[in-house]
This record gives sequence, structure tokens and C-alpha cells, in this order.
Amino acid sequence: MPGRPTARPRLLGINHVALEVGDIDEALAFYARFFQFELRGRHGREMAFIDLGDQFLALIAGWGQPSDVARHFGLVVDDREGLRARLEAAGVELVDEKRLDFLDPWGNRIEIVPYDDIQFLKDRAVLQALGAGASRKTDAAREELRAKGIEPGPGA
Repeated sequence: MPGRPTARPRLLGINHVALEVGDIDEALAFYARFFQFELRGRHGREMAFIDLGDQFLALIAGWGQPSDVARHFGLVVDDREGLRARLEAAGVELVDEKRLDFLDPWGNRIEIVPYDDIQFLKDRAVLQALGAGASRKTDAAREELRAKGIEPGPGA
């Protein structure tokens, strides 16, 4: 018998984001053109899972929704400008050049966010495993963290 609810649970982060795509192999090939990643696993031709350190991106075959001008999610990278150059060279249309938003071939809008600029901390071990151990937070990001009572620590 469940007890009375106490405090509401806190949101601690995102474990994964699931994107609908038309074809898993095509989606993996598209994302591999622009990002280094480890394939966590597959479930036949219906699903694939891309590791994002301690989180993951799930790709699900069965695209059925139109592209969206506002709904999006942000992927954190260690080299936003390098990615911008790769996207432009490949002819991928940027939806918002200032923020570096683009649509994948299935209409999923993706915002690219540099790790250094945001109030988002990965454990040092996760960063090292991803080969991003040298990433450092900007002063503005460090101040945002401190305002929340989070001390980034040395090397962050």
C-alpha cells in the first residue's frame, strides 16, 4: 500500500532523448558525418542508441511527424565552430545561425551548445572517457553555477 506522497521528486537531469527517424542506418550515417560517437547498441532495424557519455540518444524508426520550427533539444559539444564548418560544408541548412540550430533529414531540430558556455557539469571521468578532458567553463558559466550553489571546482 503506497504511503502518502511527501515532497515532489526533483528533476536531476535527462537520461536520454528519443528521436523519430525514417531509417536507422541512414540516421546513423547522417549523425556520423558530423559527430564522433559510440554506438551503445541496436534493436534490429527499429532502434539504435548513441552514447553521450553518461546519457544517450535513442533513434527510433517510424518518422511520422512534420518538422518543427520551435520544438528542439540541445546537444552539447566540445567544438561548436568546428561542427558549424562541417555542417556548412555538407550543405546542411542552419535554422538559427547565431545559436547553430539545424534540422536533420527527418525534421528534428537540434541546437548545438558548447560545453564551455553552459551551467552543465559532466564528471571529470566522463569527460576524460569522451576525450574532452581539456574542456573548461567560461567565467559566465562558472558564475551561473555558483549562483545555484554549485562550485565548479579546479579544472572545470
